[in-house]
Amino acid sequence: MWIQKELSIAQKSRGFHLVTSDITAQLPELSSLSVGLLHLFIQHTSASLAICENADPTVRHDMEAHFNHFVPENAAYYQHTLEGSDDMPAHIKSVTIGSDLTIPITNGSLKLGMWQGIYLGEHRNYGGSRRIIATIQGE
Repeated sequence: MWIQKELSIAQKSRGFHLVTSDITAQLPELSSLSVGLLHLFIQHTSASLAICENADPTVRHDMEAHFNHFVPENAAYYQHTLEGSDDMPAHIKSVTIGSDLTIPITNGSLKLGMWQGIYLGEHRNYGGSRRIIATIQGE
């Protein structure tokens, strides 16, 4: 079986957000699969998807602090500046972290590790809602 859906994630503030439940709530089809794969692709160049710690919110804070230090705003060498000082750093963060994930499905659930969750990295100050294409393959 193949299924493809466009998911919507409500606007988030800049930072890293645990969105596992936002995604699974929009994919009731997962429950009917004994084995499969979920592929997620975010259709934006200033946001990213990652798998990381799902319990302690300070990890999300530290991720944001690290990437802001690693990829600063207003670097003198940036040429792409017309859309604001957060735009070019958002593109760099998106490329560095990535735009897609593939997660196994087992017995109707995502087969994430005990401390793993899906993060949306929102790299713009005002990014708006985000679209994710979910493709499910399984039986």
